[in-house]
Amino acid sequence: MEQQEVEIDDSLYSRQRYVLGDSAMKQMANSSILIYGMGGLGIEIAKNIVLAGVKSVTIQDGQPAVIQDLGTQFFLREEDVGKNRAEASSTRLSELNPYVSLTAMTTSLDSSADLGYLTNFQCVILTEVSMDVQIRVNNFCREQTPQIKFISADVFGVCCGTFCDFGDRFEIMDADGEEPKEILIEKISKGNPGVVMCFKNKIHGFESGDHVTFKEINGMTALNGHTCQIKVTSPYSFEICDTSGHEFAPYEHGGIAKQVKVSKMASFKSLEEEIRNPSLLVPDLCKYEAPANLHLGFLALHKFYEKYHRYPNVWCVEDANDFISIAKTLNTQLTNQVTAVDDGILRVLSYTSTGCLAPLCAVLGGFVAQEGIKAITGKFTPLHQWLYLDCREVINKEEAATPDIFTKRGDRYDALRICLGQRKCERLAQLRLFMVGCGAIGCEMLKNYALLGVGQGPKGCITITDNDLIEKSNLNRQFLFRPADIQKPKSTTAAEAVLQINAELNIKAQQHKVCPQTEDKVYNDAFFESQNLVVNALDNVEARRYVDSRCVTNQRALLESGTQGTKGHVQVIVPHMTESYSSQNDPSDESVPYCTLKSFPANIEHCIQWGRDKFESSFCVKPDLFNKFWKLNKDAIPVIQRLKDGQSIDGAVQVSKMVANRSATWCQCVELARLKFQKYFNHKARNLLHIFPMDTKMPDGSLFWQSPKRPPVPQEFDLQNAVHFLFVVSAARLYAGVFNVRVTSGDTSFETIKSILQNMKIPEYRPTSKRIITDESVSKPADETTGSGDDLVDAANRLQSSLNETDVAQVLSCMNPVGFEKDDDTNGHIDFISAAANLRGAMYTIESIDRLKAKRIAGRIVPAIATTTATVSGLVTVELIKVMDSLPLDVYKNTFLNLALPIVLLSEPGPVEKTVIKEGLTVTMWDRWELHGTAEFTLQQFLQHFKDKYGFDVNMVSHGVKMVYVPFMPGHKKRLPQQMLKLLKPSPRLRYMDLIINLEGSDDEDIACPPVRYYFGVQ
Repeated sequence: MEQQEVEIDDSLYSRQRYVLGDSAMKQMANSSILIYGMGGLGIEIAKNIVLAGVKSVTIQDGQPAVIQDLGTQFFLREEDVGKNRAEASSTRLSELNPYVSLTAMTTSLDSSADLGYLTNFQCVILTEVSMDVQIRVNNFCREQTPQIKFISADVFGVCCGTFCDFGDRFEIMDADGEEPKEILIEKISKGNPGVVMCFKNKIHGFESGDHVTFKEINGMTALNGHTCQIKVTSPYSFEICDTSGHEFAPYEHGGIAKQVKVSKMASFKSLEEEIRNPSLLVPDLCKYEAPANLHLGFLALHKFYEKYHRYPNVWCVEDANDFISIAKTLNTQLTNQVTAVDDGILRVLSYTSTGCLAPLCAVLGGFVAQEGIKAITGKFTPLHQWLYLDCREVINKEEAATPDIFTKRGDRYDALRICLGQRKCERLAQLRLFMVGCGAIGCEMLKNYALLGVGQGPKGCITITDNDLIEKSNLNRQFLFRPADIQKPKSTTAAEAVLQINAELNIKAQQHKVCPQTEDKVYNDAFFESQNLVVNALDNVEARRYVDSRCVTNQRALLESGTQGTKGHVQVIVPHMTESYSSQNDPSDESVPYCTLKSFPANIEHCIQWGRDKFESSFCVKPDLFNKFWKLNKDAIPVIQRLKDGQSIDGAVQVSKMVANRSATWCQCVELARLKFQKYFNHKARNLLHIFPMDTKMPDGSLFWQSPKRPPVPQEFDLQNAVHFLFVVSAARLYAGVFNVRVTSGDTSFETIKSILQNMKIPEYRPTSKRIITDESVSKPADETTGSGDDLVDAANRLQSSLNETDVAQVLSCMNPVGFEKDDDTNGHIDFISAAANLRGAMYTIESIDRLKAKRIAGRIVPAIATTTATVSGLVTVELIKVMDSLPLDVYKNTFLNLALPIVLLSEPGPVEKTVIKEGLTVTMWDRWELHGTAEFTLQQFLQHFKDKYGFDVNMVSHGVKMVYVPFMPGHKKRLPQQMLKLLKPSPRLRYMDLIINLEGSDDEDIACPPVRYYFGVQ
């Protein structure tokens, strides 16, 4: 198909671009996909693909909507019952993305349908279609040139599955989507094969079979530009090609090995072949046999439907027995037979097959949509070829003995009722749930809650909070929001939108942060204790840890999740059973030495961080310091006199330089920016080479300028160079904003800038003796803000000179500090940082990067895509249903997934760590000791309580940062007869305080204890 050039709307797709890349984005914008079946699964797939930005999406369905559809299909309303499902969904679906052309077809896809229209699509996705039609369509797709990619998927009750066939030869352009790895080289041996050792034994992260290319090698220069396949020999070394020949001179120093992404071919078998001998992904090693049994069960369901023109009746034992018999007969016909047919799995599948658990639609809908994107772009590794999942643990075993509670009642919850039973539906309705965050995961969660009817009962309620406003970049993933909602609060807008899905919900939307500042009056202990369950939908670790600590304190279950690009995680946190979120620490990012950022950058990331630091210092920190200085020191004349008298004033030296450099006109702003160019990219380089000439050697005789240190190259200003021009214009614009200088569109034109700079005198370079730090262990020195001696006199003279030359009121007027904003492409923030980073990169002979990558790194943007979010939210909601039943630990499932590979790993949550204080006394992080005092209760009685109950003396009592009692501290023993009320001084109406105590064990060892909730015993 002929591709049209497409311009990507970065304001909408910025987070997704970092996941897929521009090449894949442009391929999607030239592709067409068909999705058949607009039930719960089909609409999930369609929603995610439309959000992704595929050019043309056709939804097809021959079925009218029924009331049961409202429990799984979030784009159908009560007034749509009786209408064609595709037609009724199309308007709401098309609102998700203005760049997608959406078409609805109302014809059925059956064994007699003409399949010719399928040639209009690059990928066909089928749901709710019989097996014989699936095989017919798959064969048709394989017969075309080029072959049409085929996916089929279904959710039956509490089980789901999907199949992919991308043809005989499918090219995978990028298997994992990861940034190519790059490592510094310590040594390369001469030999067959040669062996590369990593610099300072850094882990390379390569795998055998990877391809790497080399650059900047000294000595063995023949390897520069050469690409070879490697074999890993250790985490710090790998074998390459034969380096024993004469053309490979001995290695001297330096060099970088960089991974090269190489496309590869994958081959798929047809559905007809794979049915008999399936290639199965195993997501849960604790249920290793489940995928094979589910595959057999799905085949048996289709065979049952073929035989009776219906699926097994709801919780019907007779139908289930017939179904199991069909399955066992089919098993004998498989090439790879199921060795241990699990009647239990098959029975659950039969009982619930006419139902549909909405969260499974979200799980599979996200997964399948990502496979559809792979099909048309070649980005990431496709599923090969089957995935099955089940969550039969959501069915209460006791309630399963009463089949009547699973029967239909003719309402929107029938699909759910068939899976869970009426009693659990009622418990969901009475659930009190608190969700923190209404972003991408939050929107998906709310949709799941609405379909399940969470909190819609008289005692139930969903409380949500988010203090953010909606931005355009949110619309690509946060599907409850529309363009008209931009700059509205996320929480209230999400609440209004989700009520369109289910008007019966009781939902409270708030805009508070959950943090220590709201702990006393808003999200206090009483609030948390009133909730049955807490769900995190947050995007930062600090907030996650805080909510986690509040849940531990108040002994409430927490469902934690997150995504990064195609990766996602789910963690189930259950009081007294599992570890908490804070029990495990993510590995901290390796800090970059100060000297590296300041003087010796080794890669473009160092240059971007330098550019971001310059932005903060020049346009935010210094203007803020300027304003605070003159707010404190209102008159300049006394300041000048004090400086001349040798009195140091905090910030005066820096402020005097800012006064001297302050621009009053656009021309002055441009000239200041030009001077900064000369200082940063020319004079700094010259000074480094002045202090450390190219032949400088280290004490051991090795060269100073060798990898990872790069010798700088002074940059000569060239207005014709686009990066030079961008730096000057963006810096001048930012200075103009700080200095309150008006800028017009004509001011930033090339001709205007040229006319300003053409006669400008640039100061000559003068060597300085300023000390340059080279020790990587030395931290950044504290800024010197006072000065002394000549510095003070110079500062006074600068201030005096500036006041003599310009209007005092103007030069001392408030500046406008600039807050960094990454998503406004008109403000010049990213322009400045990307230009500064690339200029610094050029100065150190580091490859330049595009603006998009600079924006991601400088803005610390987390890549995101709707498919991962949908899958993660579905998995979380499945665990929510389990948590209501207080099940054993091994039933809950934490998940790690990477849709790029694809990997889905379900595992048992980590058990809570137990601490033995003494024989017979074991505690965990979830425990809390309680002590009920009285108005007269003394500290001595408090301590005696623990001595009597546990047999240990208390050697510390604290509340927050306040030390209430530490025996060896002066005066603390005199507190023993004092009342606890007097010591703790609680605010009015405070019923208790949580105290921390330590017990004194044998050998004077401190024993950490659970927090003690001390009740004052007063009203």
